[in-house]
Amino acid sequence: MTADSQETLRGQACAVRWNLRPFIDGAYCDSASDGVVATVDPATGEKLADMAAGSTGDVERAVASARRAFEDGRWSSIGAATRRAVLSALADGIVERAEELALLDCLEIGKPISQARFEATALAPAFARFCAETVDKLFGVVGNTEPGVLAFSRPEARGVVAAISPWNFPLVNAVIKVLPALAAGNSVILKPSEMSSASALKLAEIALAVGIPPGVFNVVTGLGSTVGAALAVHPDIDFLSFTGSTQTGLRLMTLRGSSTVRPLLLECGGKSPSVVFDDIEDVAAVAARVCADALWNQGQLCVARTRLIVHERIAPALLEAVRAQIGAFVPGDPLDPDTGFGVLAGRTHWQRVAEMVARGVSAGADLVAGGLPSDQGGCAMAPMVLEPRDADNPLWLEEVFGPVVAMRRFSTCDEAFRLANESGYGLAATIWTRNLDIAHQAARTVRAGEVIVRSVPDDREGAGFSLPQEAMGGSGFGVETGIEGIRSYMNWKKVEFHTATGF
Repeated sequence: MTADSQETLRGQACAVRWNLRPFIDGAYCDSASDGVVATVDPATGEKLADMAAGSTGDVERAVASARRAFEDGRWSSIGAATRRAVLSALADGIVERAEELALLDCLEIGKPISQARFEATALAPAFARFCAETVDKLFGVVGNTEPGVLAFSRPEARGVVAAISPWNFPLVNAVIKVLPALAAGNSVILKPSEMSSASALKLAEIALAVGIPPGVFNVVTGLGSTVGAALAVHPDIDFLSFTGSTQTGLRLMTLRGSSTVRPLLLECGGKSPSVVFDDIEDVAAVAARVCADALWNQGQLCVARTRLIVHERIAPALLEAVRAQIGAFVPGDPLDPDTGFGVLAGRTHWQRVAEMVARGVSAGADLVAGGLPSDQGGCAMAPMVLEPRDADNPLWLEEVFGPVVAMRRFSTCDEAFRLANESGYGLAATIWTRNLDIAHQAARTVRAGEVIVRSVPDDREGAGFSLPQEAMGGSGFGVETGIEGIRSYMNWKKVEFHTATGF
């Protein structure tokens, strides 16, 4: 990536030519909607562009395009080697246009340009390459039968997939939704958040350029209340995949269930814990990692470890170390390459987070690190740690989606795991311990789709995207990542051949 200065990047930002129209059947087109949504740079408050609010007519055109593309087999019927090569080229295309993609995400949601570049050069293309590599490994199953019978089950593409992605990691979330569906052979309609649609549209451009046929990957922009709802109830959508808040997930389930029995995948909210036992050795290093895990992307992350559960014996020392670390998370200009902590994604979201903090403080939560929100009229918010006095405090139980950490103390292992599980969510958890028995107990007891046990704070590569995981509780359902995550976008069909001559 380039090492452009803040001034150069600001000039590039001013030169962006925004095109937020729907991308259907391989081309941009005008929306049938008369309504307009303004896209605003949260770092400056300046309007970037106007986007159509979207309409059911846009959805109808996209569904018809995707259905034609699926039925005529222009993508669904091509060979695995060809599909793999095209998806690999798509990963390369993301890297080639990473600077442009990163700038769009930076401007639309206030993501630091350094982080947006990392997502465009590393995270998004890595997941795209994983999906490409699975295409020729989606094997069926052959049954054991008597002579004269051949029985097998084969995975097949579901058909037309609608995917609704959130605003917090625009490019990465678009890739996580679209690439598994394409790897499985489906046609896709992506509805990105109205707050961050630009990089999703550029992804569709790249896909077309590298060989994804027109109609196979469509993007319909606009409001969730209009476009998202229309996708949820459409009778010709074979599968709906959603990432976003639990409240919206419940609404989509209701809409979907009122119109069809076809399946959906929900990856919803989270309130993930970091549980720190008293056998850790380097308190300062653990505190640094705890802060990073909680405050990545300004805490606007469904798996952010925003509940800190600490053994009472080491709580004072860890809290002191957290105070020392948290001061480094200072909101800065997202277009400054040296900024590591940006702004919240919009003024409305800033106000929502501030109101939740005020409600939590009113219900009895003490500030123990950082500072409470100070309204300067923008979207910058410094991080904070609060210690609720009661278990029913909203800061302890509800997803805030901002730089707000809630802390509780424990004295026994059973109490620690009870605290870890009491939020009602179940996306992720981190357990800090050097005790192997506690580690195994955590793996069995903590209700989360991902449980990471750490005895050291070092960065490790781990399994990456290769293993499947599924949210629990209020965080949703359906497998994502791993080959099983690709199979979420496929049906299993059982086939039997009965012949007189045998096989």
